[in-house]
Amino acid sequence: MASVILILGLLFFAFVALGVYAGVKAVGAAKRGVDRTIGQARRTVEETTLRAKSYGQTGVGGELAQLRLALRTSMRATQEALQAGAAEDASLAESLGLFQRLSVHGHELDDELKKLEREPDRATVASLLPSLKQRTERITHSADSLRWAARDRARQFSDDSLDALNAQIDVEAGALRHWTVEPDAPVQGQGGGPQGDTSGRSQSQGRRSQGPGQEQDQRPGPGQGSGPDEGAARAITASDPRRQAGYPWQKAPRPETTN
Repeated sequence: MASVILILGLLFFAFVALGVYAGVKAVGAAKRGVDRTIGQARRTVEETTLRAKSYGQTGVGGELAQLRLALRTSMRATQEALQAGAAEDASLAESLGLFQRLSVHGHELDDELKKLEREPDRATVASLLPSLKQRTERITHSADSLRWAARDRARQFSDDSLDALNAQIDVEAGALRHWTVEPDAPVQGQGGGPQGDTSGRSQSQGRRSQGPGQEQDQRPGPGQGSGPDEGAARAITASDPRRQAGYPWQKAPRPETTN
């Protein structure tokens, strides 16, 4: 009796621990989902604000907004392209690591531009704009190079796969047309040359010298083939549709009835 109680107690504690673990995992997943949603909403609001400033605000503030918007757009597009390609191509793991190192410089530049937007000394900010533009162009150029290289690699793989598939389809199509036999090339000595004429005259003279019985013996019998024509005729003979394997879209043939 004591062993039964001990087993029941162990099962109870095991179920309680399993429930607590599942609850913690569910709460963590929900929290990550909420954080991801909040982050996406915050980025959307910031990008909308930057776009509005770049179009509606003139001067130093508008230029800073344009730099931030160009930087964020390029970095996000490159990150999405590399992450999507790394799931299918393991060679992009190194490129993804390089992009993460580039993202550090991108975040530093974005934070600096964000601080300069609230800087009251516009003259100093205007003097820093050329260097800021140069840094932004260098970072976006590197990000764009990684993104387009990953896209070109994926497109090249797709083209190679399509070429291999087309070659296999051509081979299969040729195998399906097995009845199309190219005519043999004319043998030298037969046809319109002088040797063909002499051989034809010698064969006609030999037939005249032979009797009717010998000519009859040389004719092929009923069981003998007549050459490639007969083989080709047998090759293209249609098969019995009742013996072919049916497909889901085909109807079963009706049996023939006799009156």
